[in-house]
Amino acid sequence: MTARMKELAREIVRLQTELDREIERRRGELGWSLKERLVHFEQGLVTQQRQFRVGVLRLMKRAPLATIVTAPVVYSMIVPLALLDLWASLYQAICFRAYHIPRVRRADYIALDRGRLAYLNWIEALNCAYCGYGNGVVAYLREISSRTEQFWCPIKHAVRITDPHQRYYDFLEFGDAEGYRTRLERFRADLREEAKEEGPKIAKADRGSGLPKPP
Repeated sequence: MTARMKELAREIVRLQTELDREIERRRGELGWSLKERLVHFEQGLVTQQRQFRVGVLRLMKRAPLATIVTAPVVYSMIVPLALLDLWASLYQAICFRAYHIPRVRRADYIALDRGRLAYLNWIEALNCAYCGYGNGVVAYLREISSRTEQFWCPIKHAVRITDPHQRYYDFLEFGDAEGYRTRLERFRADLREEAKEEGPKIAKADRGSGLPKPP
């Protein structure tokens, strides 16, 4: 990366840290905290939340007909999502172990904690679990794919990519032939080095305030 790119990357990290602090402050205002991946509510907050729960029958009556008709199609996505989840886990278990690439922690991407919100009825809680699982699987798969790309082809595209993964910003510029031949092994070594660093980071995250950490 150029000096300007490094400066911008540092600014992104600084802003992310500032955002994390603001998220933690907002959590306190809403009366809950996260410790060792467990949600803790202030006393009386659950009872207060229940006052905002909408009954299932009332929810169904208010639902548009299109929502009810398309529900089976929406939930049918669980099949390809589950297959992706299973296959991605199998893929990294075999290939990442062979290439000595640190494996992605599935629990860092798939969270099913919204069911503890007392203002959700069981249908809403099911929907939240489904969305959390689906988007979590996609994020999990994206991180597995990004590590694969860093190992095999850490080169930026010639065209602009919308919302690339975080590793992409450090990739070699399109057309940098010398850089590819001289730095490919460095990219692979950096990836393998993450395995040594992830253990302490995970332990710290589990003990900490629950702020999200970058992949």
